[in-house]
Amino acid sequence: MAKKSKDYFGLPWIVSVLLALFLGPLMGILTRISEKKFVAAIVRLLLGWNILWLIDFILVLIGKPILRLINC
Repeated sequence: MAKKSKDYFGLPWIVSVLLALFLGPLMGILTRISEKKFVAAIVRLLLGWNILWLIDFILVLIGKPILRLINC
């Protein structure tokens, strides 16, 4: 079984998987805002709602940290 990470706001793995599945694009933006990475949130809003959501979902599913392309 995959290692269980707590990625979306420190929530348990199963909750993170469900959030990534149903609210993935929104959760990606909200996590970047909560980390005070506003440029990353804007990029996610404009460009990352499609393929980056799928990558985040797969990473949460297998227990890895979500993808962070921009650290500003």
